[in-house]
Amino acid sequence: MSKNFIVETSARHIHVTQEHLEILFGKGHELTKKKDLSQPGQFACEERVTIVGPKKELPGVSILGPVRPETQVELSATDARSIGIAAPIRESADIAGSGACKVIGPCGEIEISEGVIVAKRHIHLTPADAEELGVKDKQVVWVKVNTPERSAILGDVVCRVSEKYARAMHIDTDESNAIGAPRELYGEIVTVE
Repeated sequence: MSKNFIVETSARHIHVTQEHLEILFGKGHELTKKKDLSQPGQFACEERVTIVGPKKELPGVSILGPVRPETQVELSATDARSIGIAAPIRESADIAGSGACKVIGPCGEIEISEGVIVAKRHIHLTPADAEELGVKDKQVVWVKVNTPERSAILGDVVCRVSEKYARAMHIDTDESNAIGAPRELYGEIVTVE
C-alpha cells in the first residue's frame, strides 16, 4: 500500500441541524443528495444558502449532509474576511467562541452566535492507515505536496483517526490556490511532531 494520500480542496460549505434545515427550507424538509463525498456517508446537497456577514454576503453556499448536532459554517480565511467575520482556524465541531453570521434559505433565516470557522487542515485516516503511517489521532504532522509549479510543505496538519473515515487530506481553497493544486494531488507525511 502507498504511503501517499489524496489531498482534496474543501470549498466553502455549511453543516446544519435538522431544526435549522427546517427553518431554512420548510417544515419536514430533508436534504437532497447531489453527490457522495470521499468520506463515507458524507454528501454534497442540492440545497444552497446565503451566508451573511457584517460587510456583505456569500450566495449559493452548499450544504453538506447528513444533518449534524450543531450548525457549522466552514469558509476560507479570504471568504471570512471579505464578509467581515472573524473566523478562527479550528478543527471541525470546535465552534465555541467562533464567528457569528446570518444564514438565509428560501423559507427562512437563522442567526448563529458561533459556528463560523476556517477549517484546520487535516488528514482523515482509518486506524490501519494511521498505524501504517506511524501516526495517532490528534497528532500534528507536516505534509509534502508536489505540484507542477508550487510544491510545498504544509505544517500544522491534524491527523483524525476513525473507522468511519477514508484516507484523504483536506485543505481549503486559499491553501489550494497558494500551492497551485491540480485536479488530482497527493501528499506524503514528512515530519511528525
